[in-house]
Amino acid sequence: MPPFVHRITKYDPEHRDERGHYTGAEDTVSDHGPVEEACLTAVAAFAEAAGIDQLEIREPQIGGFGHFGHFGPEPPVEGYGRADLFPAGPAGFHDGALVPIAVGLELVRAMLRDNGAWCRLEAEGAFTVHVGRDQYLYVGSDLPCETALARTRALGLFPERISASPYDFAPDDAEYVQRPADADFWALLHWTVSPSRAIFLKEVFAVNASRWHRLTRDNIETVRSQPAPRSQLAVWPDLLTDIDKAVAALPDEGLVEIVREDEDGQITSTVVDETQFEAVTSQLAGARSAGVVSMYAGEDLPLFTAVLPDSDGVLRARWQTEPTPGDRDWAFLKTLRRGQIVTGTVTTIATFGVTFVDIGGFTAMVNIPELSWRPFDHPSDVISVGQEVTAEVLGVDMTRERVSLSLRAVQEDPWPQLAQLIGQVVTGPVTKIVPFGVFVRIEDRKDGFEALVHTSELDESSGDVVEVGNTLTVKIIDVDLERRRIALSHVQALTPPADGWPGD
Repeated sequence: MPPFVHRITKYDPEHRDERGHYTGAEDTVSDHGPVEEACLTAVAAFAEAAGIDQLEIREPQIGGFGHFGHFGPEPPVEGYGRADLFPAGPAGFHDGALVPIAVGLELVRAMLRDNGAWCRLEAEGAFTVHVGRDQYLYVGSDLPCETALARTRALGLFPERISASPYDFAPDDAEYVQRPADADFWALLHWTVSPSRAIFLKEVFAVNASRWHRLTRDNIETVRSQPAPRSQLAVWPDLLTDIDKAVAALPDEGLVEIVREDEDGQITSTVVDETQFEAVTSQLAGARSAGVVSMYAGEDLPLFTAVLPDSDGVLRARWQTEPTPGDRDWAFLKTLRRGQIVTGTVTTIATFGVTFVDIGGFTAMVNIPELSWRPFDHPSDVISVGQEVTAEVLGVDMTRERVSLSLRAVQEDPWPQLAQLIGQVVTGPVTKIVPFGVFVRIEDRKDGFEALVHTSELDESSGDVVEVGNTLTVKIIDVDLERRRIALSHVQALTPPADGWPGD
């Protein structure tokens, strides 16, 4: 924040007690005349002294159902004092919008009058204008602005140097990593929408000011270009075509947002409480589809949320969406990288052969080949539910929100050691008979490696019939590291080498 911050009021500081409470006479109605003009002139003087010719709108808010910031007896003003200020329409009042000083002063006027619209006005951290209740102004600058201070006093106002504006922005959760509506986010929307399924996108371009969009495979890219810059986005399941079911979702009391799709596809929403439920119910009778969303934090959550980054891909919007389980999964996935070592607990061994592992609240999967280097008949031969395991991350799919793991990647690869055994004669049981030969387990363990003795390498001169379970003496004649195959020979195992068997 700028180092030089001043609180500017129409009240003499000498009329405050030791606790800072004002003890002088107070107006019961905000002054829309000389005091207001003095305030605007003072802001213009500070901007000129600081060399500022345009301001950036930050965190805009609209009164909506609660008429934001209305402290006096004045009735709400249609358009919240923004009329004709934004040629592109109401959505022009969005976070990051740059406006000339003249427009900025009109926004200050609207805020001084408590007309229901509010925002922070800033200039790249070098200049700020905040409006508080009862025409209190807070102006910050990176310059002392002595001429502006003198001008403010001459106008009959009282500027006071303070350490910081009470309206400086502070995030709801400084540790929370906000999800951006980037390429991964839109890819997720593409994947979520199916030929027979639509979803709804809620666009909030100012607090209490929103628009709804129905997303299908045919229009998703068109809708992608429509939200106002830095909007908060929330993805909701499709609306209910059963209007009676939608009406039945109304609570006994409380604030809810009713989303209504007309027969022509027009989507509107309104926030109501129990006193308006009856009227809204009658209006829903002709709707194509409808939905009810609670306005209370944590009661109804969208599938996932995001905030639009700027055109260069940088997320500069400071406000945060309420995180959903899907958002928390995204935040966790962003911490994972291919090759990373993680620990987890086996939660499920699926009938289709995939093992699921909980790695800190997110369920990752291990395909059968990634369980072990050694052969096995069933995953339960290698792992069990509840077992703690260590694994390597093979891949992170941000679109489908999937993580694949490998247990064998953190195990020592036994195959290079097996290659050292070429030429050795070993014994092992026959485990399988196939038309082109037999398989023999070449280690003294249940999970030992099985290798093929091709028919051409079987010695049948004795007339004995080889059966499963028979012990066979074989020679390791090849280990193919790339294809992970071992070749054995029964014939060569029975033929003594030219220099005789060891010990002869």
